[in-house]
Amino acid sequence: MNQRDGTSAEESVPVTTLQIGDRILVRPGQRIPMDGVIQAGVSSVNQAPITGESRLIEKEAGAEVFAGTINGEGSLEIRVTHLVQDNTISRLIKLVEEAQERRAPIQRMVDQFARYYTPAVVIVAALVALIPPLFFGQPFWNPTPDQFGWFYRALTLLVVACPCALVISTPVSMISALSAAARNGVRIKGGAYLEALSRVQAIAFDKTGTLTAGQPTVIAVRTTTCAAPNHLIMDACRACDDVLALAHAVERRSEHPLAHAITSASRERGLEDRYPPAEAVTALTGRGVSGVVQGRDILIGSHRYFDTTIPHDSQHCDAAGQDASTGYTPMLISEHGQYLGTITVADSIRESSRAAVASLKGLGLRAVVMLTGDQRATAERIAADIGVTDIRAELLPEHKVAAIHALQQQYGTVAMVGDGINDTPALATATVGIAIGGALGGTNQAMETADITLMSDNLRQLPFAIRLSRATMQTIRINIAFSIGLKLIFLVLVLLGMGTMWMAVLADVGTSLLVTLHGMRLLTYKNHEHAS
Repeated sequence: MNQRDGTSAEESVPVTTLQIGDRILVRPGQRIPMDGVIQAGVSSVNQAPITGESRLIEKEAGAEVFAGTINGEGSLEIRVTHLVQDNTISRLIKLVEEAQERRAPIQRMVDQFARYYTPAVVIVAALVALIPPLFFGQPFWNPTPDQFGWFYRALTLLVVACPCALVISTPVSMISALSAAARNGVRIKGGAYLEALSRVQAIAFDKTGTLTAGQPTVIAVRTTTCAAPNHLIMDACRACDDVLALAHAVERRSEHPLAHAITSASRERGLEDRYPPAEAVTALTGRGVSGVVQGRDILIGSHRYFDTTIPHDSQHCDAAGQDASTGYTPMLISEHGQYLGTITVADSIRESSRAAVASLKGLGLRAVVMLTGDQRATAERIAADIGVTDIRAELLPEHKVAAIHALQQQYGTVAMVGDGINDTPALATATVGIAIGGALGGTNQAMETADITLMSDNLRQLPFAIRLSRATMQTIRINIAFSIGLKLIFLVLVLLGMGTMWMAVLADVGTSLLVTLHGMRLLTYKNHEHAS
């Protein structure tokens, strides 16, 4: 829609040509292309790709919308407030690039040691061969079969001091650990990230899609005739089941996320065939949906809509208000204008979240933090259920980056776990970025940005990955200490004339073999918490 010349005509244009003040039309189901302010229309917007909010947000004239979010059932006329290079998606990309540029490459301690160790050993060997014969009259060659000259000792020293075992101990352990991680569903992009994971002191979680499934489910049903004021969906109640079946008949052909929650709950309870599909189904933009089920006029609407149009029980009204304030989504149902009941929908917690958080605390992490774009009341409810005590709520992507920086200043090494495009800047900023994969997992952008990917939605893989990283570093330290210690013993024997060439070869090859076998033990490392 172009109004620069005073006319009002619809035309399709590239987003790069849009200017601040232009008006654009976003139809139902379309992705909002630019940041802006709604000028006309009412709809529900899925802001999860940007803010991570777990429920649809009702929008009307005057409300702000973000590029990359998804429009719901109504058409929206939006005034552009940012150029394409300054909109929300562009800012996300810039945040990721800046964070990746700031990431310093991790230098391997063993590589640095070997860089100076090898030339130092050669110099020492040359001094051993030359100084005693030149300044102390010692034999250069072997004068007798039972006495070794200093040239022979120098050659033996070179063999003993060869850093083969020292250098090979790290890559063998790392490759074994990476292989074990892959076998248990954890993809780690390199040994540097495995090492960094072993030093993590604090871990931050995104909420929606990470600690929760990111998919709404029916959690409770209330009706005017049911004895239980807060009927849980798993309980048995004829009146509540009937309300759920009526709602299913109206919503069964809808693609709306809340409709999916109703239809899934109906199928689980065997109610999908109680009523035929509704006729004359009509979407009431920003208010709900209506339909006729076997001659009965059924309306499913928001609490706000019922407050202004359909009288309903005061206790149910208060309960619906309480649900909304804690992040649930109440949907009220009426028949012929008479209130029947309420179906409450909420994002469900992943089955593995509680166990994973408990395991992480048991590993001695100094902080387990939740970062979310959701309202604080919603975040607090989820956090209390899972066991997280440190909550940062109502965060946009740039606020999550700031939160990661604050955690790094407080704790040092910080990991971030997320699944969405809105989490990518924080994933790139954290010392270790961890993405959720799997059938219900994260976006390709999150997995591409992250250093580690959990290949299923089972968060128990995270404590396993941390334990594996710590075991790997412990194995490497043992191998290094063993390699250096054994070589020092043989070096002393060589310098005292008690070491022979075959002993040197045995020390070098034997040490290499032992540290290799010790490192390969990591191949058998198991995830004992893995849920089948």
